[in-house]
Amino acid sequence: MPATPADLFSLLERLGVETRTYEHVPVFTVAQSQAIKQEIPGGHSKNLFLKDKKGRLFLVVAEAATRIDLKRLHEAIGASGRLSFGSAEQLRLILGVEPGSVTPFGLVNDRARQVTLVLDEALMRGDPVNFHPLVNSATTGLSRAGLLKFFAATGHASRIMRLPEPPGENCGEVVPSPSSA
Repeated sequence: MPATPADLFSLLERLGVETRTYEHVPVFTVAQSQAIKQEIPGGHSKNLFLKDKKGRLFLVVAEAATRIDLKRLHEAIGASGRLSFGSAEQLRLILGVEPGSVTPFGLVNDRARQVTLVLDEALMRGDPVNFHPLVNSATTGLSRAGLLKFFAATGHASRIMRLPEPPGENCGEVVPSPSSA
């Protein structure tokens, strides 16, 4: 049986991690959650459950506004070939959550450590940081340090990095042409 929100909160309490949980209507997308996020202080996330061509699984936890170049992401995170989204069945089986409820707290259910965790450095500048507590009808905030303590307790390394942006995102940046070098 996958962990419940009560199991998650019990673990966080045992770890000494302070949390604040806000209950709200269920939300299934970043767009649907915009109004709710405005009322909750701290950094908010979007969470991508991905697999590579060899079947390796990745959970990319990014700041909600971060634009990610999915065509180049595999290179940045060391995946084999382009990435695709993990199936709903894999999501339920490995992270113990339903589609629309993807959260790094789901790693509490990844006891076999099948998932590689990748954290967006932009998100990790927020404090507190907020995620669904295994269900999409609530949002739980905790400190960055508390989040990292949770990952350590679940046996997942915390790889924090800048995620590749889609081309043209840094429009103000001057890039010399090859002929001017």
